[in-house]
Amino acid sequence: MTPSQAPTKREGIIFILSAPSGAGKTTLTRGLMQIFPEIALSVSCTTRPRRPGEVSGQDYRFVSQSAFTEMQARGDFAEWANVHGFLYGTPRAPLERKIKKGTDVLLDIDVQGAKKIKPQYRQAVSIFLIPPTWKDLETRLALRGTDGREAIRQRLANARREMREIVRYDYYVVNREVQEALASLKAIVVAERLKISRVKEWRVPSLRKLELGSAKMHE
Repeated sequence: MTPSQAPTKREGIIFILSAPSGAGKTTLTRGLMQIFPEIALSVSCTTRPRRPGEVSGQDYRFVSQSAFTEMQARGDFAEWANVHGFLYGTPRAPLERKIKKGTDVLLDIDVQGAKKIKPQYRQAVSIFLIPPTWKDLETRLALRGTDGREAIRQRLANARREMREIVRYDYYVVNREVQEALASLKAIVVAERLKISRVKEWRVPSLRKLELGSAKMHE
């Protein structure tokens, strides 16, 4: 048994993925979930209208403004933010249940949300996704076909403000090509899972096997 296979006990890791609109976050999130299907995707609540093809409870939990406000008042959100005029929030209870069970969780949230999550969950890992160039970002926003010219202009302005927050993140990934970006994300997940500082308990039988194996190597 190798050290990476040794049974361990740890809390689940919160992986935060943030990006400007149009940077390809949705595509990479789906790709990462295919590589690591055991990671739980946190489903945010939002007041924005559902887009064609989106499924409530899978992409987002679509709620009314009043319902969102009631959840805010009860402290139901680990973080919430106003993004492009709509409210988004991460439900606290399912997030904490998962990490206590040792399940890793992926949060697809913006820079406002990341700033609120990190102080509460200090072991969370934050990743900022960026496009290769601003021209690429503008092109991707136009090709989506979901926004008008003024909305695209506003999203680009917001992207410039968000990029200033990159220094607060643990990692950055340039989405030049999907498979290349996915390989970088995979490397981050694997490295964070192998950190000794995250292990709460090593099971003694496994450690004994490792020690015996090490002794034989030195005979």
